[in-house]
Amino acid sequence: MNRSLTIAFVSVIALSTIACQRTTYTRSYVSPLPASPISPIEGQTLSPITPGQPGAEGQILVDGQDANANSQVVSAPPAPNVNATGGSVGRTDLLGGWSVSSGGDNCKLFMTLTKWSGGYRANTRGCSDATLSQISAWNLNGSQVILKDAGGGNVATLSGAGTNFSGQTANGAPINFAR
Repeated sequence: MNRSLTIAFVSVIALSTIACQRTTYTRSYVSPLPASPISPIEGQTLSPITPGQPGAEGQILVDGQDANANSQVVSAPPAPNVNATGGSVGRTDLLGGWSVSSGGDNCKLFMTLTKWSGGYRANTRGCSDATLSQISAWNLNGSQVILKDAGGGNVATLSGAGTNFSGQTANGAPINFAR
């Protein structure tokens, strides 16, 4: 009985190995086709993309000619001035990693735009201070950044712009984060 069971087991293993055909693990790569020559471009005429462009009316530009010689250039308005003590702050300005410090503790704060309790997802790494390690969310109220815990309670409120924000924790300790 054992011998027939062993023979059947070995036969099943052999058949599955043959059916698999992946025992050699060789890869056969197909080489790419050689590039085929196309008719020369100088023998064909190309139509302009839109009428009115330089060269559209049969005008051929030579090296050194300016295609925009008769066109007007409009400059963009200057970027708004953002000062270090306040100004316009957008949500996307706050995304990413920050160095946060409060009460002698320095660690990392990470802010994303994933919806979270009362705002957006935030987390800290390497914080030994209990106040900093409970940060789970953030929100923007005007130019104030509000850091929140997992329950939606305020942990800290900060103001600033650019790469430096400072404020107070809920228990009155100074806090700041910067890039």
